[in-house]
Amino acid sequence: MAKIAIYPGTFDPITNGHLDIIERACKLFDGLIIAVAKSSGKNPLFSLEERVKMVHLALMESQNIALKIDVYPFENLIAEFAKEKNAKILVRGLRAVSDFEYELQMGYANASLNKELETIYLMPSLQNAFISSTVVRSILAHKGEIAHLVPKSVKEYVISLGLE
Repeated sequence: MAKIAIYPGTFDPITNGHLDIIERACKLFDGLIIAVAKSSGKNPLFSLEERVKMVHLALMESQNIALKIDVYPFENLIAEFAKEKNAKILVRGLRAVSDFEYELQMGYANASLNKELETIYLMPSLQNAFISSTVVRSILAHKGEIAHLVPKSVKEYVISLGLE
């Protein structure tokens, strides 16, 4: 039986840090689902369609992804989405100790909603440990350079939207 994992997130926008986690997860599983959350409560900068598009662009650009990856938008609970996709594993990234408490609580909450769901935590490589979508959005708001934080195709897409 193939081990399929889900990497959920808002990906507003997808960053090199996200891509780092995706590449690491690809080494561990037979398949990976990138689940792009609607997350209207977070007031994302980019629309759900734009965020899904940026994930696709980033995946096409990566040379280190060798397995089948599917990308889906979702707006229900990730525990329910995992049941729908017959996935038993969630992948989450941890950049710093400050991420751990929140992620631990979410992992327990998801497990209470879906008893078959396990959460694993991966750390990005050191060069990507400080990158977050929040940092990228802040730099964009101040017309700063994001080329070192996002895949080239994502930067080009952001420029095409007139946001840089």
